[in-house]
Amino acid sequence: MMQAAFFTNRARLIVLSLAMGLGLAGCGSGDAAKGGKGPGGGTPEVGYIVAQPGAVPVIANLSGRTSAYQTAEVRPQISGIIRRRMFTEGSYVRAGQTLYEVDPSLYRAAGDEARANLMSAQANAEAARIKAERFKPLAEMQAVSAQEYTDALAQSRQAQAAIAQSRAQLATAQINLRFTRVPAPISGRIGRSLFTQGALVTTNQAEPLAVIQKLDPIFVDIQQSSADLLVLRKALAQGDAAPTTANVQLKLEDGSDYGYSGTVEFTEVTVDPATGTVTLRARFPNPQNLLLPGMFVRTVFAQAISTTAFLVPQRGLARDPRGNATVLLVDPGNKVIQRKVTAERTQGADWVVTAGLSAGDKVIVEGTVRAKLGSEVKPVPAGSPQRIAAPKSGKSPAGPAR
Repeated sequence: MMQAAFFTNRARLIVLSLAMGLGLAGCGSGDAAKGGKGPGGGTPEVGYIVAQPGAVPVIANLSGRTSAYQTAEVRPQISGIIRRRMFTEGSYVRAGQTLYEVDPSLYRAAGDEARANLMSAQANAEAARIKAERFKPLAEMQAVSAQEYTDALAQSRQAQAAIAQSRAQLATAQINLRFTRVPAPISGRIGRSLFTQGALVTTNQAEPLAVIQKLDPIFVDIQQSSADLLVLRKALAQGDAAPTTANVQLKLEDGSDYGYSGTVEFTEVTVDPATGTVTLRARFPNPQNLLLPGMFVRTVFAQAISTTAFLVPQRGLARDPRGNATVLLVDPGNKVIQRKVTAERTQGADWVVTAGLSAGDKVIVEGTVRAKLGSEVKPVPAGSPQRIAAPKSGKSPAGPAR
């Protein structure tokens, strides 16, 4: 009898437990039916920002190549045999420094000859002058004919002209003698010598003796599409963008950042018909000669300041399956709507939206998971503390979510 009573009581407990479980499940399904509600079963809260146009830099990320600030070819101005090379290949040379010496023997002799011719012309001029002076009183006394005096005076003047010619020839010979020492036209880094000691050089030869390049500062020639440049200029003309001083940053071939910033010097006025690009030239300091002519680099700089762009936090923008950028907005009736926007680049933690938004739009950036299209939400400014309703009386607060 006792054993039968025990099993009867146990069966009653099992039935009671099942009933309580079904009741709790019914309550849970009732809460689940109220989908889309916030804490405590109310309208879900979403955080928004008010879209306002601001000053956003128009960033250009373009490729370029380095080129020397100055380049000079060392060429002979006379013909002769190279006697000495007076520099170290690859070293730094200064303007006016002697680089080569051409055999000066012939040019020294030519100078001596011109000097002797000058002395002879001076002697002839002196004799002609004295003769003309002697004929002058005799012509007045009619002791000699007037024609003879005129001839003597002309010979004296011709002798003076011969002196001037001899002086010019002497100056030319001295210049040619000075050209036997070939100087550096500019200061910079000199390359290899293309001619050696004992080689014959001429004034009209095709190849230079050597090439000097000034590398500090250094130029970077940047290629930009003419179409992009046209869009930028239209924006500047319409007032949608404001001009700015372009400080350029460099990324080297290995991906590292160059430690110095540069400035854009000018923009070419012609478009390359082969590539459809315009060349912009920037100047960079190069004290360690880290940049060498011909290197490929990437440039990043602000070409203008856009006054009509919007900054939207990255968490507030999504992409549809086609890759179109979309944002969720709160309409005047606190309903969630979706809008396509144009966002092609980022700035820090924000997307730069150039089309699709208007000033005053409320862009949802917090609670986007709870914001369903067409549903009603409770918009609060982004960053506001979340408000959780207190539990109703008689119910214990829920434990931590698992």
